[in-house]
Amino acid sequence: MPATSEWLDAAATAARLPYPALLQALREVLRDPSVQVPARSVQALPGGASLFLMPAFDARLAIAKLITYTPANAGTGRPAIQGDVVVFDIATGERRLVLDGPTVTARRTAAVSALAARTLAAVPEGPLLIVGAGAQGRSHLEAFADTLPLREVRIASRGAEGAQALAALARERGLRADVVSDPDAQLAHCPLVVTATPADAVVLSSRARGDAFIAAVGAFTPRMRELSADLCQQCAEGGGVWLDSEDARHEAGDLMQAGLPLEDFPTLAALLEGTARPRGSGPVLFKSCGWGGWDLAAARAAVVQA
Repeated sequence: MPATSEWLDAAATAARLPYPALLQALREVLRDPSVQVPARSVQALPGGASLFLMPAFDARLAIAKLITYTPANAGTGRPAIQGDVVVFDIATGERRLVLDGPTVTARRTAAVSALAARTLAAVPEGPLLIVGAGAQGRSHLEAFADTLPLREVRIASRGAEGAQALAALARERGLRADVVSDPDAQLAHCPLVVTATPADAVVLSSRARGDAFIAAVGAFTPRMRELSADLCQQCAEGGGVWLDSEDARHEAGDLMQAGLPLEDFPTLAALLEGTARPRGSGPVLFKSCGWGGWDLAAARAAVVQA
């Protein structure tokens, strides 16, 4: 291993990616014309698992994210996402960093949601409803608590132990936190919503508040979904639907199964550039499917923090 290379575990990777710095890195990636993100490769594996290879590069760094996604690990104590993000220096060809893949995925996804919420959420103090108490539920709690004036969180999960643990973490951060059994019933009370489930079934189908911001991150293939067609349609006809990247036009199962025109929906980049603007009223849906550029942003942030 070259002397300049570091191999970081989950804790060390998280320490290199504080959310305020990560949000700034996301903005910078979207403004950088040197950023290139080739199409990711997804290989189906026996038993329903998948192998993902996601490259990206800019003028200084090149990364390759290699992860497995194993839905059958849900509830077993083993993470659904495992793997690494390898960071190379383009000028020398040397490997600079090896980051923990699940940590990068969780933190950059939550940071993207928080970045969208900072612009689109009408009531950023919450209450925040989190559906799903796994790695993405935790990262979204942390990202929203670190970057929004959040005061209260409500947590729904199929696993009671995980929900209670996430509620305890929220209380440690000074937030009011409750575990709830019916997430649909909470839509009338929560203007901030995050769905971060394995996306093997619809978890929200009631109508959202008129001032709601919903970040749906669990479904990232055409066959997956967390939101009902009616809820997606309500957002499309109300405050609007926003995509995390152009790739979501081919991957957002919630929207595709609702029969919505994905080609019409603006991206986060358009929002931040000001070329597309939020509508005045109705619930807003931010649909996130993941993009290699977000992993590049995390790599850049990790290098800077070093």
